Amino acid sequence: MRGVVMHRAGDVRVEEREDPKIIEPTDAVVKLTATCICGSDLWPYRGIEPADHTLMGHEYVGVVEEVGSQVRTVKPGDFVVGSFVISDNTCEICRAGFQSKCVHAEFVHGGIGTQAEKARIPLADGTLVATPGQPDPELVPALLAASDVLGTGWFAAVAAQAGPGRTVAVVGDGAVGLMAVLAARQLGAERVIAMSRHPERQKLARYYGATDIVEARGEEGIARIKELTGGLGAHSVVEAVGTQESFMQAVGATRGGGHLGYVGVNHDVTIPGIELFFAGIHTLGGPAPVRRFLPDLIQLIWDRTIDPGKVFDLTLPLDQAAEGYKAMDERRATKVLLTL
Repeated sequence: MRGVVMHRAGDVRVEEREDPKIIEPTDAVVKLTATCICGSDLWPYRGIEPADHTLMGHEYVGVVEEVGSQVRTVKPGDFVVGSFVISDNTCEICRAGFQSKCVHAEFVHGGIGTQAEKARIPLADGTLVATPGQPDPELVPALLAASDVLGTGWFAAVAAQAGPGRTVAVVGDGAVGLMAVLAARQLGAERVIAMSRHPERQKLARYYGATDIVEARGEEGIARIKELTGGLGAHSVVEAVGTQESFMQAVGATRGGGHLGYVGVNHDVTIPGIELFFAGIHTLGGPAPVRRFLPDLIQLIWDRTIDPGKVFDLTLPLDQAAEGYKAMDERRATKVLLTL
């Protein structure tokens, strides 16, 4: 089969890889219908994380081809959406709703890599969720978004306690930030402030429910959020970038007693303890437990209540994955869908 391999930073190739096979009785092999490139894939692409012939991709939807003898919840022929973190969905931590910290947690990249024609998914019962039937083609991008960016944005909004009567500020206008805007509105937020300098992303943020756009960053951005909230700051803030500036901007934009949900994969972010201490805010974040939300998100998509698929603004065949990485790196694309 064909699959994307990152040999080193900036060197992305589509190569022949060995077809996946059932190894453990809890495995499933999925023939992928679509996959995509994530903003976090840019970290190794830019040399910030190591890359050495790494199998790429962790977002995926497709049709189950084969299952191990112990798999019970999905069967061959089912169309499935999978979380980007493998989980058993039965351990104590999973039952508490944090499947991304499952005792058997494994990230779906490196050893699996779903930017490919097929993938072996361990712990299939705890990781995959079948859709109510075979989806119409136009639903596939939306279902693919649920595998990571929608679920991550949703978790960020939940972690930030977005809800009725609340003002939510979203720091970051990438795919996850845009999905946090969608989630905040679906959760009933009264006002959603998207922080963005990119005109096309601003339009999409408005489509997903943003009521205000703030282009300022850093201290100026914090001041603008406070200006819009009577000097208090937002009740709920989502941090969806992962840089020092974005994180401290998010802390500063959260009102005393407010909630910060942080899901940007951060590198070298140093939080001054005294600033966090005097901020007096609630914080919750990390890798999103997408599996917790998948059943509900799939149903919302199936019922056409939400359309997260619009976050994909460039579609390319798998063989052109290198161009997709380049387009996202140069911010010519928000998120790239790869067809198979």
